[in-house]
Amino acid sequence: MKKTTWLLVSLLVAGYLPAQKKADRKTLANLQAHVNYLSSDKLEGRRTGTPGEQLAADYIAAQMKQEGLVPKGDNGYLQTFTVREGKDIADATQLTINQERLIPGEQFTPLPFSAEKTAKGEVLPQVKEPDNIWLIDVQELELNPHDSPLEEYRKNAIEAAKNGATGVIFFNAKESITTALQWLDTDPKKLTIPVLWVNSTISKKLGDDNANGFQINLQVAFKQTKRTGTNVIGYIDNGAPKTIVLGAHFDHLGYGEDHNSLATGAKAIHNGADDNASGTAALLELGRLLKASRLRNNNYVLVAFSGEELGLFGSKYFTTHTPVDLSQLNFMINMDMVGRLDASKGLQIGGVGTSPSWGPLLQAIQGDGIKLNYDSSGVGPSDHTSFYRQKVPVLFFFTGSHADYHKPTDDADKINYEGELAVVKLIYHLVEKANGQEKLAFTPTREPQTSSTRFSVTLGIMPDYTYNKSGVRVDGVSDGRPAQKAGLATGDVIVQLGHKSITNLEAYMQALSTFKKGDKTTVTIKRGTKQQTFNIQF
Repeated sequence: MKKTTWLLVSLLVAGYLPAQKKADRKTLANLQAHVNYLSSDKLEGRRTGTPGEQLAADYIAAQMKQEGLVPKGDNGYLQTFTVREGKDIADATQLTINQERLIPGEQFTPLPFSAEKTAKGEVLPQVKEPDNIWLIDVQELELNPHDSPLEEYRKNAIEAAKNGATGVIFFNAKESITTALQWLDTDPKKLTIPVLWVNSTISKKLGDDNANGFQINLQVAFKQTKRTGTNVIGYIDNGAPKTIVLGAHFDHLGYGEDHNSLATGAKAIHNGADDNASGTAALLELGRLLKASRLRNNNYVLVAFSGEELGLFGSKYFTTHTPVDLSQLNFMINMDMVGRLDASKGLQIGGVGTSPSWGPLLQAIQGDGIKLNYDSSGVGPSDHTSFYRQKVPVLFFFTGSHADYHKPTDDADKINYEGELAVVKLIYHLVEKANGQEKLAFTPTREPQTSSTRFSVTLGIMPDYTYNKSGVRVDGVSDGRPAQKAGLATGDVIVQLGHKSITNLEAYMQALSTFKKGDKTTVTIKRGTKQQTFNIQF
């Protein structure tokens, strides 16, 4: 968190003591049951768009129905959305080098402009023969720093085809396999020959000075895919003029197929007990408690989001396809990783600067006995950001990161259930205190600074990570930064920065890395059907 203020209280943390009340024992048992099921191997990591995600969605919907929540999805409690529509590597794709068959998507990938063809030959290192496969060492190319790597590879592959190459394999590239796979979302014009990219391990073999030659057999095939995610939405209708949203994402990493795992070694199920079965369990329990409560000055929408791990897809879709009037939203509470409460570290609450009412409300619940760590920003790497972008006051509850984050070891036996009970009670207490309040006013907050050794400048935009067409769509503009000063606005699509064409987020980052503070350049955007160019200075 960017800035923190510690609130020390003298009372003991009630949640750390054995639950004495019958109501607390029920909540504690339910939290354990929810987390145990959602993080079980049966759900195979709840990766968005998989059968495991659907099992989780069905379970959450069943719990909401049991609690008496009204369905608010497009199909009962369920709301589906598109995560990605494009092409993937088809099963027929292969690359064999000296009888070793390599793994597509891990050791190599076709580039998006590749022809869907086969090629084979006996290839000598450093020799580029007509009617044979060419091995191109990326480190020996004179790349244009103003073009994206993908565009440079395309140009070199075109030149190779003109000189008789039957196929091209690029090796010694700087990009990761994750970046290379993301290029498949683009749709450039196809070449006449197959073109592959290989990772660093295979590059070492191809660049080995002692290699005599390679027997290579390759084939490229693509398949069109459409990946969908599912939100689960329940509603408590109190006939009130304002509505509170409580949310938690329930998706996780599956086996790490999207290359967002921090683990090394063989593929394994990432059960995501803390991230975010814990938040989903808290969401379900809050729904049950609020349905039975007399807190009726607000309606309540409870949303279990999917697609969060891929870039807030579910929450962004919800805010643009909401079943309730956005203007009636009072505030949004997001629970992401609330299962590892530590007495010494306490609970982190983000978004406290998004409404002037948060200070007094949080002050009123300090007697709940948890050490609270505040952050003002309404922006962060979780679903509350989507609501903040719609000018809705938000709070983000988080018990902190840990060594099991995004690893297969994030399991149910490591959850502090009594600590999570304390968090649930605190959030309920907060909603209770807000019950008699008028609709909360929204205030914008400062954007958090992103540190990177790779960039010395920033344009001052929040990219839309769900955008899968050419360019980078602006999801937010920071005050006082070059983008705002130049006149860029939310919804603009950046297509060029300086002399560099911007086809995707990777190209945008590559372009940024070429500038330093004080540099002047231009940025070209599409705004609706019109294209405009602005002068900027970093």
